[in-house]
Amino acid sequence: MTVNNGFATLAALCASVFVVGTSEYLIAGLLPQVGEDLNVSVGTAGQAVTAYALGVVVGGPLMALLTSRLPRKGLTIGLMLLFAAGSAISATAPSFSLLMVGRVVSSLSHAAFLALALVTATRVVPAEKTGSAIATVASGFTVATLLGVPLGALLGQGAGWRAPFTVLTVLSLVGTVLLAAVLPRQEAPSTRLRDEFRVVARRPVMLAIATTAVGFAGVATVFTYIAPLLTRVSGFSATAVSGLLLAYGAGGFLGNLAAGKLTDRAMNATVRGIFGGLTGTLLLVPFAVVRQPTAVAAVLLLGLLATATIAPLQGLILHHAGAAPNLAVSVNVGAFNLGAAAGSVIGGALVAAGALRWTGLAGAVLSLIGLTLTGLVLPRKRTPAKDAGHGASFTT
Repeated sequence: MTVNNGFATLAALCASVFVVGTSEYLIAGLLPQVGEDLNVSVGTAGQAVTAYALGVVVGGPLMALLTSRLPRKGLTIGLMLLFAAGSAISATAPSFSLLMVGRVVSSLSHAAFLALALVTATRVVPAEKTGSAIATVASGFTVATLLGVPLGALLGQGAGWRAPFTVLTVLSLVGTVLLAAVLPRQEAPSTRLRDEFRVVARRPVMLAIATTAVGFAGVATVFTYIAPLLTRVSGFSATAVSGLLLAYGAGGFLGNLAAGKLTDRAMNATVRGIFGGLTGTLLLVPFAVVRQPTAVAAVLLLGLLATATIAPLQGLILHHAGAAPNLAVSVNVGAFNLGAAAGSVIGGALVAAGALRWTGLAGAVLSLIGLTLTGLVLPRKRTPAKDAGHGASFTT
């Protein structure tokens, strides 16, 4: 494959991931409108968020297994069409029950599509560019958080909650056309279901997945409640908090891309450095937020590190997965969602106990556990590219 074709493939995958990523959290900002239109309480409407998350965690691995022997290009297009169907159902749902159906249908394609996109990305670049390819595709999610979700919520508030889902349906169809045009044809994998299960059951893969869940839970423990933290403890206005969250998202975008470059050079050092940095930053958050200048610095640093775990951890999964990566990567995608859910619960318990300021300490403990797990899973010696399967360097 030529460099130009590889770039076009990465661009199409990134754009499609942006659409899928926007859908995940979009409805969270539209719950009052959804509840009023479909005659349910806001609490009940919030189940649409839960249903999507459960669909990602459970449905992703299931879809990966059911489709493990299908040709990759056709499967990628099919998953994008499935997402479009779910978005269309959500946009036109006359009842909350059908909205839930639409959300679940969309979520079934989420983890499987992202896993397939990440694996495909590593196949269209030189072996030494694996980390950058993963980061490029994953940046679609960071841009979705930075721009897609707030813009979608703004559209929903002005034109009704169905409008952003209609736009997502159209964009997903556009993404399908792009993918059909640029994706290379690939033979159906020869691996069997038991091969996929064996990969996930490998100790290093299980530890890497656990590292993903625990590490992202540490971030979510703080980030889920960062708005009240900045207003109540730091004394920022709501407008200032919006600007800080925008800066946080921009930091996440840059941190993800930088981590991809660093992963290409030395995965071990990148993973350890990021988790060490996260642990230190989260530990300092409770003390930094009492003064606005240091609070700003803490938010920016946390933004840079929060999504920087994606490229090295996915690269680590691919390193250990060998020729049967689809289920393992899909499970790891679900682990990010599981970590986010666990972190929000832990943070919520602290907030309920009146310890809003100290969520960073709990996050630091989780991140430190993630750092400890990396010591058990990272290769101890440099692995040749052909053995690593995806070419990343694992020097310390």
